[in-house]
Amino acid sequence: MIVDKLENADLYYDSVPGLERFMQFFNDNDLEELPACKIKLDGDDLYVNILDFIGKKEKDCRLESHKDYIDIQIPLTDSETMGWKSQEDCQDVTAEYDEGKDVEFYGDAPTIRMNVPAGHFVVFFPSDAHSPGIADGKQYRKIIVKARVQQ
Repeated sequence: MIVDKLENADLYYDSVPGLERFMQFFNDNDLEELPACKIKLDGDDLYVNILDFIGKKEKDCRLESHKDYIDIQIPLTDSETMGWKSQEDCQDVTAEYDEGKDVEFYGDAPTIRMNVPAGHFVVFFPSDAHSPGIADGKQYRKIIVKARVQQ
């Protein structure tokens, strides 16, 4: 997992597939003004979900992990709390891995909860189970970048 300010994203270009390409798109567009949508930057290998999001109660935010994609999550207009736990430490699988949706869900509690301010990003690798969206009833815009794991 990586957490940092968007202005420092260039420090991670070698470590995070697709991050440099996304930042070019980010810098060339006003993502607060674009409609909520999915934009493919490199086919199914790199795409951006622009979401007008309503945060949930923590009890409704399950840990999840992915095998094929790295998640880059960016609260754009307001802060969001996210949970984290090492995927290998998750014991309570509540929904087996769905290959079509690239997601598995867990009933475990996060090891860490962190407040992620607007203008920051979090990179969740396949080894990172995460519970995003903890922001009870708060409405905000967020970006989720999906970058295929390079094999």
